[in-house]
Amino acid sequence: MNEVLLIILAYMIGSIPTSVIISKTQFNIDIRDYGSGNAGATNTFRVLGSKWGSFVMVLDMLKGLIAVKLALLLPYYITNEFERTNFQIGLGLAAVIGHIFPIWADFRGGKGVATLFGLIIAISPLTALSCVAVFLVVLYLTRFVSLSSILASMAFPVFILIIFNVDNIAYRIFAIAVALLVILTHQKNITRLLSGSENKVPIFKNRDKRKSRKSQQEFQ
Repeated sequence: MNEVLLIILAYMIGSIPTSVIISKTQFNIDIRDYGSGNAGATNTFRVLGSKWGSFVMVLDMLKGLIAVKLALLLPYYITNEFERTNFQIGLGLAAVIGHIFPIWADFRGGKGVATLFGLIIAISPLTALSCVAVFLVVLYLTRFVSLSSILASMAFPVFILIIFNVDNIAYRIFAIAVALLVILTHQKNITRLLSGSENKVPIFKNRDKRKSRKSQQEFQ
C-alpha cells in the first residue's frame, strides 16, 4: 500500500508542468502554443531561449531525481539494494509518465527525456555522466537537442548492457525500454531531421558565426 501511494506521489511530482508555469508567469504565454507544441525543455530552448530552456531542463531532471529518492522513505528499501533499484525504476517511470501526461496541465506534457535523465542520475550517476557526454558532444556538433537526446538514449543501453555490464535484469530491460521510448516520442523530430526542417537551438551561435566567417574568407 505504501508503495502505491509513493508511485502516485511520483506521478504527481512528474506532472508539475515546469515549462508551462515558466512560460505563463514570465512571458504570459503557453509554451504549448508555440514551436513544436511540447511542454518540455527542448521546446523551451527553441521558443524562450537557452537561459529558460536550461532552467526548465534542470527542473525537469529534478522531478525524476526526487521521485526516485522517494524509495528512501520506506525502511525496507534502504537496506535492500536490488529491490530498491527495481522500486526506484518504478517511481522514476511514474514521474516520466506524469511529465508526458501531466494531470496538472490537461495531460499535455513533454517527451520526458530530462525527467528520465534525472532518474538515471539518481540510480547510476556514472552512467548518467556517460550519457551526458554523448548528449553534449552531439549538441555541440549539431545544435539539435532532439538528435542529442535520441543518441544519448540509444547509448544508455550500450553502457548498461555492455560497457558497465549491470547484472540487474530489471535495469537492463529498463535501459532498452528507455531507448525505445525516446525514439517513439521523437518520431516527428526524426521526420524533420531527415527532411532537414528540424530547428536548431540558439546556443553556440558565436562558434557558428566564426565558422561562417572562416568559410567566407576561404571562399574569397
